[in-house]
Amino acid sequence: FDGKNHIKRLQSDLNPCLFQGTSLLSGCSYHPCIPTFKRIIRNQSTENFSGLPYIYALLNCLICTWYGTPLVSHDNVPVMTVNSIGAVFQITYIVTFIVYADKEKKMRMLGMLLGVFGLLAIIVAGSLQIADRATRWIFVGFLSCASLISMFASPLFIINLVIRTRSVEFMPFYLSLSTFLMSTSFLLYGIFNFDAFIYVPNGIGTILGILQLALYFRYKAKSMEESNEPLTVSQA
Repeated sequence: FDGKNHIKRLQSDLNPCLFQGTSLLSGCSYHPCIPTFKRIIRNQSTENFSGLPYIYALLNCLICTWYGTPLVSHDNVPVMTVNSIGAVFQITYIVTFIVYADKEKKMRMLGMLLGVFGLLAIIVAGSLQIADRATRWIFVGFLSCASLISMFASPLFIINLVIRTRSVEFMPFYLSLSTFLMSTSFLLYGIFNFDAFIYVPNGIGTILGILQLALYFRYKAKSMEESNEPLTVSQA
């Protein structure tokens, strides 16, 4: 019995399924933002919504896309594909946000958007200066891991709000569910591909997803109660 060959066969059998699953769940995780932007377009204003989460998400998608390219890591095309799709979604959201934002917020968002692309250019150019492929993989891997953990930690203020208000009014169920499922699928993908830069941050995302779902079902009965606390504080 050749355990190594058996594992390789198992990888080749499961990777296509995991790729399809992560692609589908990633698309679902971006969908819950659509009602927010329908409201922004309908009201011709960004109101008190913050554009920062979309800036952070775009930066994460771009770094992870670069990590998944053949120039950085071996056989991580699913990571590159899923995150490039995510980057398109986030750019669309950001452009829409900028169009309907007031002048001050518009200029701030434009500055941060340029900053994201500037930072990506520095990361790409800097990593290409690293001749050793393994060192380049580690360098970009740590950056992608850090960006993923930051993105998954961003819902913590919502979790805090749910606990304080004892209401899930501001925590959409389908967003929490899709984030949990996407994190879990990438967790499995990372484990089967022995890629710690994928399974570690997505393991954290899975735990946070379970926490959000547990809070949702605990406080579901109070979700219809009206809350006077705003969903986001305008920071951008």
